[in-house]
Amino acid sequence: MLFNSSVFIIFVTVTFFIYYIPQFQKIQVPVLIAASFIFYGWSSPALLILLLISILINGITSYKVANASQNRERFFWALSGVVANLSILALFKYGALLTNLSLKIFNASTTPEDGLISVLLHLPLPIGISFYTFEGISLVVDVFRHQNLVAAGTSLPTRSFVNTNLKNHLVNTSFFLAFFPQILSGPIVRANDFYDQVKPKFIQSIPWPIVFRSLVYGYFLKMVVADNLKDYTFWINYPYYQGLGTLTNLVLLFGYSMQIFADFAGYSLIAIGLGAAFGYTLPENFNFPYISRSLSEFWRRWHISLSTWLRDYLYIPLGGNRKGEVRTYINLMVVMTLGGLWHGAAWSYAVWGIFHGIGLALERFFFGRLKSIKKSEDELPAWKKFAIDSLQVLSVFCFVSLGWLLFKLPRFDQAMDFLVTLSRNIWIKPDFNHILPVFIFSLPVILYHLPHFPTLQTFQAQSLNPIKRRRWRLLEDVLMGIMLALLILNKGSANEFIYFQF
Repeated sequence: MLFNSSVFIIFVTVTFFIYYIPQFQKIQVPVLIAASFIFYGWSSPALLILLLISILINGITSYKVANASQNRERFFWALSGVVANLSILALFKYGALLTNLSLKIFNASTTPEDGLISVLLHLPLPIGISFYTFEGISLVVDVFRHQNLVAAGTSLPTRSFVNTNLKNHLVNTSFFLAFFPQILSGPIVRANDFYDQVKPKFIQSIPWPIVFRSLVYGYFLKMVVADNLKDYTFWINYPYYQGLGTLTNLVLLFGYSMQIFADFAGYSLIAIGLGAAFGYTLPENFNFPYISRSLSEFWRRWHISLSTWLRDYLYIPLGGNRKGEVRTYINLMVVMTLGGLWHGAAWSYAVWGIFHGIGLALERFFFGRLKSIKKSEDELPAWKKFAIDSLQVLSVFCFVSLGWLLFKLPRFDQAMDFLVTLSRNIWIKPDFNHILPVFIFSLPVILYHLPHFPTLQTFQAQSLNPIKRRRWRLLEDVLMGIMLALLILNKGSANEFIYFQF
């Protein structure tokens, strides 16, 4: 069920009114669980079984961790939960890839379509499995860390969120993992942040400005920007790009960079708006990533919930930057490579992760040494600071956009062929029937980021008085009206969200 389908609009409207009926206040959580199961199983009810298995695994193991009296017992249940989560993810997401790899290594027949091998090669990819698996791991690990602090006698800022009754804990876990606004593509929610929010909700407490603003921005980015851009970035697919000139292909790649942002940020904003409508705060997932002046800043702004998850549950446990320079670079490469593979069972995703890992390592190596001799930014003239910021933002954007090529063309040979085509087709004239629409539909993403450009942001903070701030808010209201009009008049043809494939 797509967020931008008429079926979903009816579904969410009916759920909203049932949820806030005063007589149903005591069963609000079961209402949302039932709605979430309907939403998730709408296209493929059989995949609900896998979601229920995940809920049972995470609910039971986290409950056992919370109630274990011995450290060894806690560790056993926590390890069991993490291994079970990763095993399911590996089986369904990487089963075919690993099977094919094994067949090649052992030089087996190329058509082994019998028995277990056939099953492994044709396992379905359950939508959202990468997201709810990571949330399940966060639940088990967070409970384990909390209980270890309790055992050590450390004073805790928060209480345990595991209900003392197993049945109630399983209900809360079902809600946490299946909550329909975020189950398919995040944001990845932490158990620590979600469980405390499970309490009765009232319609008068709905933060309508957040709901309205998130939904308008989200649907506009998805339906007007991303869905229109996809009709032009389609030409990057093999073999169509081979007949286009270098400038045209570069503009199309620029358009894909805009499209993937609008598509995913749009989904996250819709999820945040829907969550707020039901009284739940979901974490911010994008913070204007295309004004980043470094790759490390980009990863603090892009898919924030995944970046922080990888930092807290993988990078820091590996040692982070606490074990020397060489170990830091190794940890960066490991985390980014696994982060790339998290996106899909294809080597191109691993290459994409390695590409970013190398970029982060080089940036850390060179910028770390330059920082000590770098002149303070406050001492630079405004024009010079603007020029430096522009150069840095453009460099990061080009690096990131080049990486998105591996998402658009997951076959590595085709991605390389695209790059060869750039040098080969330099004499072919630009095709403005492709170029102009890409710039027009990319313009909202540029304007969305522009006020947050580093130099302009500093200038605004220094110059805006209360009267000017009110004018900015009025301007934003006008822009939202325009966005609503364009949602009706100029939306593209409906298409799945890009991140559904991950």
